Amino acid sequence: MADLDTFREETSAWLEANCPAEMRKPVRDDDDVYWGGRYATFKNDAQKAWFEACRERGYTVPAWPKAYGGAGLTAAEAKVLRQEMSRIGARPPLSSFGIWMLGPALLQFGTEGQKQRFLNEIARGEIRWCQGYSEPGSGSDLVSMQTFGEDKGDHWQVNGQKIWTSYADHADWIFCLVRTDKDNKYQGITFMLYDMTNEGVSTKPILLISGNSPFCETFFDDVKVPKSYGEDCPGFVGEINRGWDVAKYLLGHEREMISGMGGGERTAAIGAALKRHAGEFDPVLRAELAMFDVDALAFTAMGEKFMDEMKSGKGHPAQPNMMKYVGTELNKRRHELMMSAGGSRSLEWDSDETGGGKPSRNWLRTKANSIEGGTSEVMLNVVSKRILDLPGA
Repeated sequence: MADLDTFREETSAWLEANCPAEMRKPVRDDDDVYWGGRYATFKNDAQKAWFEACRERGYTVPAWPKAYGGAGLTAAEAKVLRQEMSRIGARPPLSSFGIWMLGPALLQFGTEGQKQRFLNEIARGEIRWCQGYSEPGSGSDLVSMQTFGEDKGDHWQVNGQKIWTSYADHADWIFCLVRTDKDNKYQGITFMLYDMTNEGVSTKPILLISGNSPFCETFFDDVKVPKSYGEDCPGFVGEINRGWDVAKYLLGHEREMISGMGGGERTAAIGAALKRHAGEFDPVLRAELAMFDVDALAFTAMGEKFMDEMKSGKGHPAQPNMMKYVGTELNKRRHELMMSAGGSRSLEWDSDETGGGKPSRNWLRTKANSIEGGTSEVMLNVVSKRILDLPGA
């Protein structure tokens, strides 16, 4: 405990010295988030300085081993770092599907060559990934996917389509589920890695009801996917035709990521935050805001408990499903309350005063939270069967 207290003091001092004031303000728009990648640009000097300071210290991926670009922190130290960053309101220095999803999968299933190459590129913000999972007609029933890779010896020739591919039009590479055996539903999928600039890869943004387009349709027309990128660096993760094992592991981390929208320090005390903008509330709304604060803090505590259990090997494999369900429902509820508190102002769509209708656009965006990453109905089915041991229908 004495060593951890010392680490906290040193971390606090480092953050105070290196996190610019601008990077301690809430994220206002997409430009406030740094995703890295080949074509990434910094919004301002503060964003650049914060990212570079964290990158040099391994704090873009603090719990990853130093050999792969991380800081090599223990679970307890990483928790302290999260707490200290939250205390000062520090923004994440780098947002990345590589950090949240592909990285954990590579740490678990990747070869040493893949880890040395891809994990270091992710940690340094040099590569931006997107996820090729869902297809038209293959969302919750993901194993019914039809994108097919024909074996051509040293490469696969991939044809098919993915949908809801987040930021595919900005990504450098894709981690993609491709069917390589049409006769085996579960043991005929390979988890492939390939460059989005490959000939035959194209994307088309999908316009949402919020007016934004973070998602894309992604098309593969005779795309050549190498089976190897060099010594001990295959173009697939895990085993050929056993990509479903990798996919399921990664989905757990995706659901933890999505669940984070609902709780945490940034959603606590929503009543106090809204009061600064909307004045006094009627008693019913005030009670609803207070109840949300209680539930959000309870969700944060549950997340910390589950994370500690996972790090110690005692976590239940269905806990991410529970977190995903509760987190997304909380986030939807949060934005419903923000709309209620804002009154008619929240219905505005275009003015500078509301950031171009940010409250209403964000509220509309949350409607997808209970669909993406696994629908709420599917999450509840998993929880009922695997945690509560209830009988099937």
